[in-house]
Amino acid sequence: MPTTSPPLSSFLPSLICGTATFNSQYNPDPYALPTTAIVHRALSSGVRAFDTSPYYGPAEELLGQALDTSFVHDKFPRHDYYILTKVGRVGGAEFDYSPSWVRTSIQRSLTRLKTDYLDVVYCHDVEFVTPEEVLTAVTELRRIRDENGAVKYVGISGYPVVVLCELAEMILEKTGEPIDIVMSYANYTLQNTRLSSVALPRLKAASVDVVPNASVLGMGLLRRGGVPVGSLGDWHPAPNALRSAIEIASRYCDDLGDRIEKVAIRWALETWLMEGSLVGSTGALVTSASRNSTTGTHIEQSRQGVSVIGVSNLEELDETMQVWRSMLDALEDGGHKAVETDAKGSERAWSLQRQKEVRERAAGVKELMGSWLDYAWPSPGPGFANKRLQHLAFPAPLPTPAVSPKQTAVQTSSDDGVGASSRI
Repeated sequence: MPTTSPPLSSFLPSLICGTATFNSQYNPDPYALPTTAIVHRALSSGVRAFDTSPYYGPAEELLGQALDTSFVHDKFPRHDYYILTKVGRVGGAEFDYSPSWVRTSIQRSLTRLKTDYLDVVYCHDVEFVTPEEVLTAVTELRRIRDENGAVKYVGISGYPVVVLCELAEMILEKTGEPIDIVMSYANYTLQNTRLSSVALPRLKAASVDVVPNASVLGMGLLRRGGVPVGSLGDWHPAPNALRSAIEIASRYCDDLGDRIEKVAIRWALETWLMEGSLVGSTGALVTSASRNSTTGTHIEQSRQGVSVIGVSNLEELDETMQVWRSMLDALEDGGHKAVETDAKGSERAWSLQRQKEVRERAAGVKELMGSWLDYAWPSPGPGFANKRLQHLAFPAPLPTPAVSPKQTAVQTSSDDGVGASSRI
C-alpha cells in the first residue's frame, strides 16, 4: 500500500492557526482585521502552520500578504512553516471538483499565498458532491503532487463524520493509497464528540495518517454571546433549541465565574491532544524546538492530536497561546513540554488546578446539553443543489465590504478565539 513519504504525521505541528475568521462570515469587514499582525504574532509565539481556503473570502490573499513581508522572510524561512489550503468549494452553493478547476484553483492559491508549493490541499466540504467527484479531485491533486510538487499532501475535509469515513475508505479501496489527512470541524467539542466516538476507529482502519480537529467552538456556537454574525447575517446551521441549550450552559459557567468559551477551548484542545493521538502528529507542539531547521530532521516524540483554531484579533491569539501553554504544562509530562513551549515551571500548580476546574465544568455543561449532546446538524441542508457556474480562469473573490479609510479594526469575538482578557 503506497503512502506519501515522509508521513505528514512526522512533522505537522499540533496547533494550526486557522484563517476562516479572515472572512465576512465571522467579521463585518475582514480587511479591517489586523491579519498581518496576527500572523506575525502567531509565528513569534511558536505557531508553524496556517489553514486557509479560497472559499474564505479574502483569507488566502490576507495570509499571503502577511507571509510575504521582510519580518517573515528574515526570521521564518518557508521550510519552517506549513500552509494548508483547499479546492472545490467555489461559493456557498457552488462546487467544482473537475480536474481543470482543481488545477486553476491550485495556481490561484499559489499566487495568492505567494509560494511555490502548498504543504496540504484538502478537497473542501466533500459532503456536497458525489464520491466520484471527490475521487476525481483527489486523483488530480495526486497527479499535481507527482508531476511538479506544487502539492505535497492530499486530504479531504467536511462536516458529517460518517461521510468522511466512507470517502476515506473508498479512496483507499479504489486507489490502493490512503488519504494523507482528513479534517472535520465542530465534531470534537463540548457539545459533540462524534469525531472520536464514530470516526476515529474507521479513519484509523482506512490508514488515514492525520485527523485535525477544527472549530472547537462549533463555528462559534459555544460562546456566551451566541453565534458570530458578520456581514452575511446569521448563517449558523444550529437549530434554535440547541442554541437555547448552549445559552443555559453558558449561564451555568457564568455562575461559576467562568465563560463557556474558555471551558470549551481548553477542554477540546487538551482532550483531543490525547484522544486524537492515534491520528496525530509528532511535530512540534508549539515551537520549532523539536525540528532541526538546518538539517530538516525531527527529534522523536509521542504523537499528539492536532487542532485548528482561529482568532480575529491579537488579544484572542495571546489568550489562546496562554491556554495552550498552560494546558501542556498541566499534562503528565508537563515539565518536559513546558521547556519546549517556554512555559514557566512556577505556573504548573495553577495549570493543574485550572485543568481540574475545566474538567468539572465541562462535565456540568455536558449534563445540561441533555438530548443535544452529540447532535450533528444536517450537511448539506434540505433542498441543496450545486449551482455550478462557468468560471473564468481567475474569478473575482467572494464579495466583501468595501474598506472605509476611517474604519478601525473590528474587535469582534471569533469562532475559536477567547475574546476576554482574564486567564483561561
